[in-house]
Amino acid sequence: MVAVSALNKMVPVTILTGFLGAGKTTLLKRILSENHGFKIAVIENEFGPESIDNELLVQERDEQIIELSNGCVCCTIRGDLQRALNELRQKRQSGEVQFDRVILETTGMANPGPVCQTFFMDDDIADYYRLDAVITVVDAKHGMETLDKQEEAQKQVGFADRLLVSKKDLVNEADYEALRKRLVQINPRAPITPVHFGEADIKSVLDVSGFNLNTILDIDPQFLDDTHPDAAHDHSHHHDHDHDHDGDCGPACGHDHHHHHAHQDEIGAFVFRSNKPFDPDRLEQFLSGIVQVYGPDLLRYKGILYLKGSNRRLLFQGVHMMMGAEPGKPWVSSEKPNTKLVFIGRKLPQDIFNQGLEQCLVT
Repeated sequence: MVAVSALNKMVPVTILTGFLGAGKTTLLKRILSENHGFKIAVIENEFGPESIDNELLVQERDEQIIELSNGCVCCTIRGDLQRALNELRQKRQSGEVQFDRVILETTGMANPGPVCQTFFMDDDIADYYRLDAVITVVDAKHGMETLDKQEEAQKQVGFADRLLVSKKDLVNEADYEALRKRLVQINPRAPITPVHFGEADIKSVLDVSGFNLNTILDIDPQFLDDTHPDAAHDHSHHHDHDHDHDGDCGPACGHDHHHHHAHQDEIGAFVFRSNKPFDPDRLEQFLSGIVQVYGPDLLRYKGILYLKGSNRRLLFQGVHMMMGAEPGKPWVSSEKPNTKLVFIGRKLPQDIFNQGLEQCLVT
């Protein structure tokens, strides 16, 4: 467990992601131009032959812009990201540059998973930088289509600690609400906020502490609301036509073609809850096995665990195959100890997870 004083000395890093054209650079420009008093180093990775226009981003020459090699910030160039972070660390320690925090903007085609892993796998980076949060920008106008066609966009939503929806003014309320419900089904733990041309509340983007075990585990109430009577068990999110046809039936058909697409998302979420305590040994064995088998498809998982023999909640989270836990606050007499775990991933077998977790409970 890292001491709070040590965490405060670490450099916080925000990963800014979102699909092509969602508005990441607009948001980044807004952050850099805000009078927040921070000196920010920016690591840029844009897809395509044209590099980022530094003049667009740098308002005052306090910002340090580092461009990674062309392409996706993923496992193939994770070494580039490690080198960039270590280079920034060395320059900061020598006094060559000054910055308080880092923002890493990924290309629109990036899977945030390997980027997050960088902050846990390299000891020099893990000791110096603190991964604060993944902020994902979603385009309200094209978001549904992008989620339909691009699994990377679903992963970006699944990894998010905050979801910012841009271009809401370009869609009607029904279309926005349909998109919002879909985002909740993919990731019920990330608050969703509409933003207009990058005018986000800076407090909602910086110092989120999304990777801090001690932060509250919030799950969107709509994820378990009355519109999904079996929501805790079925999140396949099907909206199928009641008959097969191609094209438009005609003006009098009475079908809403726009809202009845089959959104069978690769990425989804489910929540495990129980008022019974876990057997610690059985739970550890089960979770170790689960991450070995399903680790590559497990994006984010986080929860509060009720363990037999402990008067404290255990705070637990993981990214892919890396997981960690630490003691939380004691259970107080006015609350009933319970477990709440949310899993977000690609085609996860919910029944296997639920059955395995149930078998780890003390009977």
